[in-house]
Amino acid sequence: MELNESYWTARYNSNQLGWDIGYPSPAITHFMDQIKDKKAKILIPGCGNAYEAAYLWGNGFQDVYLLDYSPIPLKKFADENPDFPKSQLLNIDFFEARGVYDFIIEQTFFCALNPELRRDYAKKMLELLKPDGHLVGLLFNIPLNDDRPPFGGNQEEYQQLFSDYFMIKKMEIAYNSIPERQGSELFVKLKPIH
Repeated sequence: MELNESYWTARYNSNQLGWDIGYPSPAITHFMDQIKDKKAKILIPGCGNAYEAAYLWGNGFQDVYLLDYSPIPLKKFADENPDFPKSQLLNIDFFEARGVYDFIIEQTFFCALNPELRRDYAKKMLELLKPDGHLVGLLFNIPLNDDRPPFGGNQEEYQQLFSDYFMIKKMEIAYNSIPERQGSELFVKLKPIH
């Protein structure tokens, strides 16, 4: 199965988004509430329905970029947030993304990628972050599926993967996961090693 634009567009069209919680993740909003610099440049790859982006935009962050393989969630977000700059909606493959960011938010993007691409993901994140930037968000700390998204993983695997590219400032069970995911998500805060 190739996890390409057609695959994801079909998932959106048939509303097969089992991990979409319908609102911004409390772990991410709590972290971003602590960021005082509203000029921070933020990327949300694999943004899906982009609840976190709407939250950030509504809280004064102006330099937020949404990236998704499928045009459907980006169009939906644009329709629901007509004042959001269209130039900040990126309908591209993550691995073709350019620019540098203060924060990249991970919210069910990593688990949607083929696990064979995880090292490429880490390298690309390193490339897209400013030297003092951070990759922050949630990773599943449970096995999940082998043949289709969402793909799971565990803390030991992630530590091995990311330690080649990032200083792991935080990687621990998220205390503020949604009830259905309590104990099964890690909150991560990773700083590039440049």
